[in-house]
Amino acid sequence: MSEAYTKTNSAKKRLNVSEETKLAYDSRDQTRDNMDPDNPVMPPESWEGATIGKYYRPLKTQISVRIDDEILDWLKSKGVGHLTRINDILREKMMNERRT
Repeated sequence: MSEAYTKTNSAKKRLNVSEETKLAYDSRDQTRDNMDPDNPVMPPESWEGATIGKYYRPLKTQISVRIDDEILDWLKSKGVGHLTRINDILREKMMNERRT
């Protein structure tokens, strides 16, 4: 039995707090800061370096797709995770089209 392939969605992108955000924080109405003791106001510096999208997982639908044997062989030649690779290729294509 082969080892299961699991791709985590832990993003490697880190948050960089902009100077604009820091200025907006400094110029906010501070009288509202203590309105909710369960939700204290956190300075922007506390978010510096936070991981973006660490726990995000898009919804997925199981489908059946017929592809050429040559393409399937190429995907499998890259190692385990050929179905995830198909999804990644399609997602990249989708994102490129959305940008234009």
